[in-house]
Amino acid sequence: MDRRELLKSALAGTVAFGFPSLLRGQAAGSGINRLSDKVAILDGGGANVLAFSGSDGLVLVDSGAPKNGDKLLAALKSFAPNAKVNTLFNTHYHSDQTGGNALFGSAGAEIHAHVITRQWLSTDYYVPSADKWIKALPKSAWPVKTFRDKGETKVGAETIEYGYLLEAHTRGDIYIFFRDSNVLAVGDVASPLRDPALDWYSGGWLGGRVDAMDDLLALVTDDTKVVPAYGAVMTRAHLQAERDMMAKLYDRTTELTDKGRSAQDMLEAGVLNDLNRKFEDPYRFLYDVCKGHWAHYTNFGGNIV
Repeated sequence: MDRRELLKSALAGTVAFGFPSLLRGQAAGSGINRLSDKVAILDGGGANVLAFSGSDGLVLVDSGAPKNGDKLLAALKSFAPNAKVNTLFNTHYHSDQTGGNALFGSAGAEIHAHVITRQWLSTDYYVPSADKWIKALPKSAWPVKTFRDKGETKVGAETIEYGYLLEAHTRGDIYIFFRDSNVLAVGDVASPLRDPALDWYSGGWLGGRVDAMDDLLALVTDDTKVVPAYGAVMTRAHLQAERDMMAKLYDRTTELTDKGRSAQDMLEAGVLNDLNRKFEDPYRFLYDVCKGHWAHYTNFGGNIV
């Protein structure tokens, strides 16, 4: 499989990768960050919820964290008074992005997602890092429209394209591209604010993330607004920088994995030291990298068994 340094600072008020700090956290104050007259980012309880207002009603990308419904509804009312949410896309299954599914689904919104995301939302599942089981969401919160590869739909004059991003963060990640507005929602496949998360238990790994970012870069232009699950709107340059950092880490960590090295070994070897980014929990990130590599060692020719 072909494998091909992003803005991030854990400390508020700093600038990383030379990009201006005005790009960070714009949705947190009023709860609304307007990208155009039709598109806005809403505060989904810390995570970004992208809203598109068309002649046929509202389209949401992700539904925010659990127990954030009232705040999100207030922001929606301010953004598009009297408009109804008709369509909801889930970028993946994590609760920060699906916590409002039942709220909108029970009100008649048609929920779209990858078929694997529906599988995770509709059954109990185990979380190794927390050593606990998570109950399935109620049926009203399940996606009713699923796909495996890609598709598109029209909302008024807007063409909305969506497609699968294989094993980039989970095994059910998708992008949603509002083509006419030139706004691309990428979920947690890009991460300008938090440590990049690799949900290895559900299939996510670093190699898949790099490949997915290559797919995203092929979609965007210099003018595209790229909206991650957390953090500020990104440009193509930001996305390219994060992709290049992930590719560098992929090369370094697969080489060490092939030699039987652990996450602690990688940390002590300094694989993160010269990156233009600070990690809040470097060991945890590398632990997840290693778990993903072990599950996918045949993809890079690793010999670790």
